[in-house]
Amino acid sequence: MAYGAKPLGGPATLADIEALPEGVVGEIIDGTLYTHARPRAGHMDLVGALIEGLRGPFQRGQNGPGGWWVLVEPGIQMEGAPEFSPDLAGWRRERVPVLPGGRCKIAPDWVCEILSPSTRAYDQRIKRPFYARIGVQHLWFIDLEVRTLTVSELHDGRWVEMGVYGEDDIIRAAPFDAIELRLGEWWPVTEAS
Repeated sequence: MAYGAKPLGGPATLADIEALPEGVVGEIIDGTLYTHARPRAGHMDLVGALIEGLRGPFQRGQNGPGGWWVLVEPGIQMEGAPEFSPDLAGWRRERVPVLPGGRCKIAPDWVCEILSPSTRAYDQRIKRPFYARIGVQHLWFIDLEVRTLTVSELHDGRWVEMGVYGEDDIIRAAPFDAIELRLGEWWPVTEAS
């Protein structure tokens, strides 16, 4: 049982997710239920900073080009994966003109995962190849511990790393390269443990 995978008698279903105890979240990829603890405050603060920085320019067209839907933990349903929820996901409106009601059944154009000690291996070993297989074109991994952003693009079915950036960097990163991103503004101020 690796990466919080839960062995079941057959392919996992949405009922398996609904039966999880409070404080545990789950996703189903290729029929396997993967579970982990609900994200902590620092993780959620970073999600808030990202959504605040991206939604205005890219979803609403405020000081940016618009043309996107950018969502936090959307429920997505694909063949073999009746429920998975990236930390953030985005769809170009030219592909998805209207937000779907219920679970989205179209692969995102962009996905962002925030790596934590409990999800790092799962995000990199399970979700990364899954995202390539379903055709996600842009993948961001943010490492909260070392304060880095790794930007990758899908080329011929393989991820190509476009850059790794730190908290002092001001960057333009695809697919949101129409504006500058100041990475130092993203990181939460947290208590020393």
